[in-house]
Amino acid sequence: MRRDLDRLANETFDLLVIGGGIAGAAIARDAALRGLSVALLERNDFAHATSAHNSKLIHGGLRYLRNFELGLVRESLRERRTWLRIAPHLVQPLPFLLPVSRSRPLARTALGAGLALYDVLALDRTQPNDPDRRLPHHTWFDAQQAAACEPCLESLPLSGAFRYFDAQMYSPERLALECVLDAARNGAAVANHLNAGSLLLRQGRVAGAQVRDALSGADFDVRARLTIVAVGPWSDEFLAMALGRSPHRLRRSKGIHLLVPPLTRRHALTIATENGHFFVMPWRNGSLLGTTDTPYEGATDALDINEAEIEDFLCLVNAHLPTARLTRGSVRQSYAGLRPLIDNHSGNTYGASRRAELIDYQRRDGVDALFSVIGGKWTTARHLAQKTVDTALQKLGLGRRASASAMHSLPGGDMGSISAFLNEARALGVVTPNVDHIARLYGSRLPRLFVILRERPDLAAALSASGDIGAQIVLAVREEMAMTLEDAVMRRTGIGQEGHPGMTVLETCAAIMAGECGWSDARRRAEIESVAAGFRGAGSQA
Repeated sequence: MRRDLDRLANETFDLLVIGGGIAGAAIARDAALRGLSVALLERNDFAHATSAHNSKLIHGGLRYLRNFELGLVRESLRERRTWLRIAPHLVQPLPFLLPVSRSRPLARTALGAGLALYDVLALDRTQPNDPDRRLPHHTWFDAQQAAACEPCLESLPLSGAFRYFDAQMYSPERLALECVLDAARNGAAVANHLNAGSLLLRQGRVAGAQVRDALSGADFDVRARLTIVAVGPWSDEFLAMALGRSPHRLRRSKGIHLLVPPLTRRHALTIATENGHFFVMPWRNGSLLGTTDTPYEGATDALDINEAEIEDFLCLVNAHLPTARLTRGSVRQSYAGLRPLIDNHSGNTYGASRRAELIDYQRRDGVDALFSVIGGKWTTARHLAQKTVDTALQKLGLGRRASASAMHSLPGGDMGSISAFLNEARALGVVTPNVDHIARLYGSRLPRLFVILRERPDLAAALSASGDIGAQIVLAVREEMAMTLEDAVMRRTGIGQEGHPGMTVLETCAAIMAGECGWSDARRRAEIESVAAGFRGAGSQA
């Protein structure tokens, strides 16, 4: 997959999708699978913001039951099963414990009823053929059983804990990337680092966008019969700039996450607090703490984390899980993301709906051939894409074409049993201390890495504690459109996702990438400094 700027500049597409997060990637994939000619543009890198900076969960939204959003929960649970089916290497079941305090005797009854309904709404959770992808129904553990599962709960005044299952993304960045890869292999023209500055308006109709290549500075037009804006938290700002007025307003909710040493054995924890809840989730070599949910009114491009936010979150975790005993030095990595929420004129973002909307600006503002998608959540992005393409087909007068995106495996997901696949990968003897890690990143695309290793056996050694190897950098450049060192280190591999890997590692990665891309020494040094700067201070974003 390479940036095909010539196609983008010279073709007229059925569909132009602006935004390469999971929403835009899923729309491009669904449309390409249905035979539409598609252009997908991303101003930075695919899944560089909200789509990466989240809790890494594919979940039904248990707490949405409190708002009686049964339709959203059912949709989410159905889509959870879909992701487990089409991307078994990147989405896996995750057991949760939900502790119940002795001081809340009625909580067990209420939570048990909610979980029973959750199980009913997930009636097809056992359908996958692979036992590793099945999600058991909820069960009750008494206090002794709960503490035996997760000793960190021993200090809590428990009556017991419920165990239930949701699913976790091994790498949200690569899951979104595989949607882009699938769109490209089905004919879509895709490009990152290509900024849509304004829309092409022709007599009240949008005919595409004016774009600038962030890498070369070149300007050109991308033309399309229909344009869909899928830029998440930037939606209102982009449309205000592109149309000269603000057609709607989003609420932005800020969520921060901290990566710390492991606090649990294998379960995630859902810990209730006075104002909501937080998660403690096993992820890679640590525990991921998430998340806060607070209104954000600052500049969208200036999102950061300050020391006070980190300290407050650590205090919250320590107060409700005393065995954690976390300090500022426990934090290996921190990152923040913005949730784009539909404005309901409420000050409470925690309780705001995660539903999505598809907006037709001909009906709303008299601007034809322009749509935007706002709101929504990672789990339901594929279904949102399906509904969006259904509408696009109708708008384009192309009739009905069935969506294949729910049954069509992603490029790395063509496998049977995930356990059998991992066993086969271990037997192949890849020279790395973490074969499972690499196998999960690439799935059935793993042989693409072997092609490079045969050519460059010197790139088989592990670069960092994550187990990533130099051949992955080469693959990222040649086949995954990594254009910058940050693209490769932070989103194509796991090298930088668990904290600063060290300057020696960054220099090695930059040298490999410079050899592939023909960078000058000045460019190589600038790339290293750019990535290193992202790790400095409290606001480093994974």
